[in-house]
Amino acid sequence: MEKKKILIVDDQKDTLKVLEKRLSKAGFLVLTALNGNDCLSLAKSEVPDVIVLDMMMPGMDGVEVAEKLKENLVTKDIPVLFLTCLYSKAEEVSKGHVRSGHVMFAKPCDIQELVAEIDKVLKEKDNACTTGRV
Repeated sequence: MEKKKILIVDDQKDTLKVLEKRLSKAGFLVLTALNGNDCLSLAKSEVPDVIVLDMMMPGMDGVEVAEKLKENLVTKDIPVLFLTCLYSKAEEVSKGHVRSGHVMFAKPCDIQELVAEIDKVLKEKDNACTTGRV
């Protein structure tokens, strides 16, 4: 079975290294980008299965990047999970990961929870493809 491709986007190199190592260990093929422009380029050329996107980045923030991804025919159907320091782990535990229709993880995120959510999103995406809903 071909490994699923995950694109991680974060302006913090340490965060990228940790996530890349842990998601690779979980069986994913991991691509990384340090900013929104690199994310958009990689997403178009590599078409990852899921994008894990930091919300707070210099230049183009995660929301802007996600909007540009949704505007492009090649990248519009790629699921995006957000990483953010805008809310705490306590808020995440009490309110869950879904906010305003978006899946968000407080930084630093629990890798097992992130992997579980990625697996869930991939399963939903595969089901949508087989039923023709994409």
